[in-house]
Amino acid sequence: MRDPVQLQPGQRLARGVCRHLTARGLACLTEFTPARGLRVDVIALGKRGEVWIVECKSSRADLRADRKWQGYLEWCDRYFWAVPPDFDADLLPEGCGILHADDFGAEVALMAPEHPLPPARRKALTRAFAQAAAWRWQALADPGSVAGG
Repeated sequence: MRDPVQLQPGQRLARGVCRHLTARGLACLTEFTPARGLRVDVIALGKRGEVWIVECKSSRADLRADRKWQGYLEWCDRYFWAVPPDFDADLLPEGCGILHADDFGAEVALMAPEHPLPPARRKALTRAFAQAAAWRWQALADPGSVAGG
């Protein structure tokens, strides 16, 4: 990932979230598209196949501008908001987890409730996650070689 000084505020939060989730044993992808018209900030896949989605909001205006977040709920087992530590958590919708994050890490302020994915959706999502990760790795290893990613 690029130097955090060059990243946008939400990308900086995503960087800290990915560091935290990786330390918990989850594999992360940023800016992932689970379905047409949806792009999540962070999706994480756990060792048992659990899927977490994290939306990063750096400000009140950023949160208010998000009109698609409820569409993400059907694509994960747990849904979180990642916000700076000084963010007013009362502004966040209920029933979601909260991560306090910065450029370099995050911590769980509120664990998200679990809503297990249907098996067919989990299988399709896991396959899409693996394919996106492979395409991204190939693009790093051999820029310009990936036609499908």
